[in-house]
Formats: sequence, C-alpha cells, structure tokens
Amino acid sequence: MAENGGKNKGAVASAEKSLNYPLLPLRDIVIFPNMIVPLFIGRAKSIKALEECMVSDRRIVVVAQHEAGTEEPTEEELYRVGCLSEVLNMVKLPDGTIKALLEGHSRVRIREYLVSDAYFVARVDTIAETAAKNIRVEALMRDVLYKFDRYIRLTRTLPPEAYTSASSIDDPCRLADLIASQIVLKVADKQRILESDESETRLEILSGILEHELEIIDIQKKIQSQVKKQIEQTQKEYYLKEQLKAIHKELGEEDEKTEEIVEIRRKMKKAKMPKYAEEKVESELKRLMKMPFGTAEAVVVRNYIDWLISLPWSAKSDENHDVAAVKKVLDEDHYGLEKVKERILEYLAVRILKGGRGPEGAILCFVGPPGVGKTSLGKSIARALNRNYVRASLGGVRDEAEIRGHRRTYVGSLPGRVVQAMKKAKTVNPVFLLDEVDKMSMDFRGDPSAALLEVLDPEINSEFSDHYLEIPYDLSQVMFITTANLLHPVPPALLDRMEVINLPGYTEDEKIQIAVKFLIPKQMEQNGLKDGAVHISGGAIREIIRRYTREAGVRNLERSIASICRKQATNLLENRKAKKPAKLPPVTMRNLEKFLSHPKFRYGQIGEKDEVGVATGLAWTSTGGEVLEVEVNLMSGKGNLQLTGQLGDVMKESAHAALTYARSNAKRFRLAENFYKSMDIHLHVPEGGIPKDGPSAGVALAS
Repeated sequence: MAENGGKNKGAVASAEKSLNYPLLPLRDIVIFPNMIVPLFIGRAKSIKALEECMVSDRRIVVVAQHEAGTEEPTEEELYRVGCLSEVLNMVKLPDGTIKALLEGHSRVRIREYLVSDAYFVARVDTIAETAAKNIRVEALMRDVLYKFDRYIRLTRTLPPEAYTSASSIDDPCRLADLIASQIVLKVADKQRILESDESETRLEILSGILEHELEIIDIQKKIQSQVKKQIEQTQKEYYLKEQLKAIHKELGEEDEKTEEIVEIRRKMKKAKMPKYAEEKVESELKRLMKMPFGTAEAVVVRNYIDWLISLPWSAKSDENHDVAAVKKVLDEDHYGLEKVKERILEYLAVRILKGGRGPEGAILCFVGPPGVGKTSLGKSIARALNRNYVRASLGGVRDEAEIRGHRRTYVGSLPGRVVQAMKKAKTVNPVFLLDEVDKMSMDFRGDPSAALLEVLDPEINSEFSDHYLEIPYDLSQVMFITTANLLHPVPPALLDRMEVINLPGYTEDEKIQIAVKFLIPKQMEQNGLKDGAVHISGGAIREIIRRYTREAGVRNLERSIASICRKQATNLLENRKAKKPAKLPPVTMRNLEKFLSHPKFRYGQIGEKDEVGVATGLAWTSTGGEVLEVEVNLMSGKGNLQLTGQLGDVMKESAHAALTYARSNAKRFRLAENFYKSMDIHLHVPEGGIPKDGPSAGVALAS
C-alpha cells in the first residue's frame, strides 16, 4: 500500500535507452513522473530489488500489477509500461518491512524481463514525451482544470491548495500527471493515462474520466437529497400525528392506539390476573405508549401483552365429584383394564377429597405397548371429570426451549409447549396429557426432560418459569398424565416424579368384546353402513386376532375390521346395481380369506406326531405367547455343537449348558461316556428370520 506525495520535479524524459533495472511490482498504485511517493514494502522479492538498486545507482522500475491480490505476480500479470524512479530514502522497520521514499522520473516501456531468482530485472526503453502546445491543448488544459476544481469542491477529499498548485503549471504533460496522481481512480484508469505518449491524448483521457466521476458524484448527491427528504417527511408525519393525538385528547376523542390500550386493560381485568402479572402488563403498556405505532419493537411488545392476557389465570372448570359417574364414563370408553380403572378412581377420589389437588408427587404415567388405549384413557378422564383436555406430543423433542420457550430477544420467539397448551385449554385445571415421554432426546440445545422436572414436580410447578413470559405461571391445578411405551429411556429423576400404571396387552376375550362393542359399530359408521348391515361372527373375530393381527393393542384389529367394512360397502353398492337382495352375507371363518386374503401368522401349530429330536417349548413376545419347537439332529463328526435360528447370546449359553448337563448325566441316561466325541450336534430353532433370546429356554433345549 502506498500514499501519493504532493511534490513535483521539473525533470522530463530521460535520454537513456534500453537499460537494465531492478523491477518493483506495486499492488494498487501507479507512480507518475515528478511524483514523490512513500511505499511500504513487505514481499521478499521486492525487498531484494530495493536493496540491489541501493547498491547501484538507486534507480528502479516500478510497475503496477493487474490484480492487487496476487502475492507472486508473473510477467503476464504486470503492465508493460511503468515509471523509472529514484529511491530517495529507505528505512527498515522492526517487523521486517521496508519504508521507502521514491521519486518518479520518466515513463518506460518494458522490452523484456531478465528474470532473476531473487527479484525481477527488466530491460526498458524510455518513452519520449511530446508536449506540443496549441489551441486545442490549451482548451483541454482549461477544461481539465475546471473539472478538477469542481471535483475538489464536490468531494472535499483534497485541499483547495491542490487546485492552486495545478493551475500554476504550464506544461500539459506535468498537469495531466499531477491531476491523475491526486484524484481517486482505478489502477486501470491511471494506467491508461500513464501509457499515453502525447499530452493531448493524455488530457482527453483525463477529461473523460473526470466527467464520468463528476456525473457519479452528481447522482450520489441526488440520492442523498432524496433520502434526506424522505427522512424529513417521516419526521413531519410523526410530528403531525403527535399534534393530532393532542387535538383528539383536547376534544375528548380517543385515537386508535388509545382505544387498543383501553381494550387491553379491559381484557386484563376480565382475566383476573395476579398482582405481579398485572404489574408486568402495565409496565409493558407504558413502553408501548412511548413507541411509534406500527414499529417492529411495538409489535413485539404487543404480542407479549397478548400472550399474558390470553392465558387462563383464574378460569376453572366445574369438576365432576361423582365417582360413580366417573366410573360409568370410563366403562363406556374402555373395556377391561379393571386394575387401571380402579387405580384411576382411587387417584380421583383423593383429588376430590383434597379439594382438587392430587396426592403429593402423584403424576400418573401410563406405560404399555402401542394400541392399548393410553392416550384415549386421558381423554376419558377429562370427560369423566368434566375438565378441558389438552395434549402435547413429546416424541422427537430435543430442544429445551420447546418446553420453556425462547426469550423475547430472539426474532419470532414464542412460549414453550406447556404455556401454548394452557392458552388452548382456557382453564387453569385441565387434564394435560404429555404423550410419548420416552421418545424425547437431547442435543447441544439442552435436555427437554430436565425442563420437564419443574413442570411435573407438584412442589415447585406453582411457579413454573417460561423464558418468554418472564413471570411465574401456576401449573399446580393441572392434572398431568404422561404416556410411554417403555420405561428405561425415561430419565430416573423424571420417573421419580411420576406414579407408573402399567397397561398390559388385552387378552383374546377382551379383544373380542372390544371389537363387538366398540370397533365394529365405529367402523360401520365411518364407512357409511347402517347399524346391523355388517355381521362378523365371533369365530371370525377370533380368527382375525389369532392369524391376522399379532399385537398387544387393537389397532391392527380395527384396521382389519375397517377393511372388511369397506369391502362390504363395495358389495352393497354392486348388489344395488345388479338389483340383488340388499342384505349382505355374514363374515365367518369360512369366507374370511375373501376379505383379508391369506393369514399372516400361524397360531398354535405344533408337530402332528411325536418325533425324536423335536422338543416343544413356550415363547414370550411383546404381543402375547407362542409355541416354539426346538429341533436337534446328530451326525458323525468330532463333537462340534452347531446352533442356528438367530439365537441370542443368552440362548446360546443355554444350549451349551444343556449339552454339559447331558454329558454330566451320561450314565443316568445310559449313554456312552464319550458319546459326543464321535458325532456333531446341530440344534435349530425354526423361523430363523426372527431373533430369539432369553434365559428360560434351558429345559426345552436340554429335552
């Protein structure tokens, strides 16, 4: 980087021809003859070139490079015309760079590069300058001086003395060089002026460049003037609005903003907010009144006030205290689950006796496989108690702000899911279902399960803190119910605050009753069939449960019944079109495959006859039980035990333990002492596509 010096010398072109000089590439400056310029040199090659010229005659050729960012320019990246300069002074700075003072002498054209390893050496020809002065040249000089004067006045980047100094020069070449060196131009434009041989051409180029710069400055001035007018107009409108507001006040009329504030205070009074919440709203209203209407900050404050006044602070549902009526509703909505219903009734009875507050630390957590009715139980409890019902799904939540909300400093911030659900509930005592509490995770944004600790702790949730609200909110009257499929993913601290109620899978008989009483009527209504139009026999329902759906709940059973209803609806329309009897044939075990295709599962199938090498055992699954066969075969070999059928580590250990038992009791079973050494044993559990593991298979394997 270099700064332009203001000193000029009277030397014109040198008479030297085709001499070799060290070469100094410059990044973003062009040196003209008669200029004195301070430079800071940091590149190793440039420092070496300066040191070399100081040893000889202090002369060096300076040339601009095309791209200022190029660290090591090549010959092609340098201009072919430069300035032969003299190094007047050179000082080495503590950081290794060099500060040099250079004076330009004459224009030179580079004939060829004599590249040195340490620095550039160039063979140059001096360019003879023609400074013929005629009327056209004189006119160009006056034009350039006039534009230069305008440039100084408009930009104010140069002192007025710069024009005085330029106007005292008679030589057109020196005048062009002086003005070109002082105005702010691109390197390419300055290089065009440097490369022109004749003074007339040089002045024409400079005049055109000055004209272009003055046009740009004029446009900038116009833009600034327009912006200033717009700002003045905005300020004028603001003052007029303030005056209008004062006039309205004098006349006893209210403007839009005042009406809005009156409406907010009316809603605040209706909400019966606690004192600390009212004080917060009032402080925000004072801020809002001081802000111009419609600004971004005013919108943020207005949204915050809306959230505060729209939350339920005192509105309550009239709770149903009739335990018998509650039991009736639960029985209407769910078949079976007697122990679960009994525990819920006990819990509700305690809440009723304690005036709506539950037992200490009792947050119910329903745990069970999918489809057993955990979520619908929450709805039934809300209906039985005559409370509002809200639900928040926590599956996939991994941001703590989802529970507590974001601070108002963030753009588009909102309260957390708890406060949003409370606004939706419109009462302070809803039944609040937190679904899939075991599906939460955590990442760098925080642990949402830790934020839930405050929500689900009856000791502290009366002052729940949401980041957006900034004031405590009372959750102590909310009846929280959580659901989960598994307990082990739930953090121990969170689990400690909940009372776990296990919902086991339905038995076969319970599923049949659920299908008859709930699922078939529901699906007939959803598929446009009249009551009694579709009849599914008990045997067909049992067959669906055993061979088409293998689950703890009843979701797939409901899907199968829905499929039958759709097919029967199609048959009904076809019968009408063919003018056949409208009555549909019942669905039985015999024609079930027409509706649901082939069975997906086998049920209770074991070998038809007893065979040596096949033992029968029982298997446990999450959807019920299953009969399992264990097959063993012997063949001549070396005593190897081969296990197949996707067995887990525990089951493999059971197989080895069974073989050890057989070997240790060989005499008792009348076996040869070394029977296993001459044969290989292959143990296989059928259905190899299904992984099997567990500690209870030992007896079947030993048998």
